[in-house]
Amino acid sequence: MAPRIGYLLPTRERVMEGQPEVPPLLALAERAEGLGFDSVWVGDSVLARPRHDPITLLAAIAARTRRVEMGTAVLLPALRNPVLLAHQFATLDRIAEGRLILGVGSASDVQNIREEFEAAGVPWEKRLGRMLEGLRLCRALWAGGQVEWQGRWRVRNASLGLTPHRPGGPPIWIAGASPAAIERVGRHFHGWFPNSHTPADYAATWAQMREAARAAGRDPAALTGAAYLTLAIDEDAARASERLDRFMAHYYGQRPDVMRKKQVCYAGPLAGARDWLAAYAAAGAGHLVLRFAGEHERHLDLVAGIRSDIGR
Repeated sequence: MAPRIGYLLPTRERVMEGQPEVPPLLALAERAEGLGFDSVWVGDSVLARPRHDPITLLAAIAARTRRVEMGTAVLLPALRNPVLLAHQFATLDRIAEGRLILGVGSASDVQNIREEFEAAGVPWEKRLGRMLEGLRLCRALWAGGQVEWQGRWRVRNASLGLTPHRPGGPPIWIAGASPAAIERVGRHFHGWFPNSHTPADYAATWAQMREAARAAGRDPAALTGAAYLTLAIDEDAARASERLDRFMAHYYGQRPDVMRKKQVCYAGPLAGARDWLAAYAAAGAGHLVLRFAGEHERHLDLVAGIRSDIGR
């Protein structure tokens, strides 16, 4: 089965370039929808990698599009109060009429992200527990009834009133590949959303997650295997690799060879990109979210031309 194809908007890049205007980003989202992409995504960071607020921007995208799904790649829930987050996403899912996907993560362990958590008043060491409990509380509030919660947050027999368009709330995709993360996805979440697995590694971990779901009495077919992939497409492979290196160094402020080992990337001709993406589809990935190393209009057009060949 052919995978769904998503597109990550360059919110971080545009802010870094001193071009934070929103209309060009909305135009890219509309272009992706018009070209047949299945989803549009935005990243999340407040201070570590400054960019537009994802929830606010997705609301604008929801109002300007009709078909594409939209999501966060990825949101850091631990930075936010989950009661407020549940309210925001319930409202956003109503605007989007059920097209919302919540991709989440617990954050990479680098100094500027640690400092971002400190600035937000969130203990770094408690971020995973905060994320998991916060998501449980969001789901309880999205169910629509009265909620009594005694934990990191206190909710005293209260209700949001507003529920998401999609019953139970938007699907939640989570990254990670530790044994605990595999069990977590299999038992509790709707999808897996890594950015560091080769196709072979992906297939092995995905099989374990599906087995964990089966063991928990869930239907493995109900889970979504996604992947966050970075591409620089050029018929000149050397030029593509140089473009990808410049992008990674500028984006992360780290050596590109280090980042290309941490995150799966492709640099080269279009035919190779097609085969690379098809390998993820064959490994079980049903939704590929693509980040382009610049030249977004050109990359959107190129990938649109090979969509039907991926996953045949």
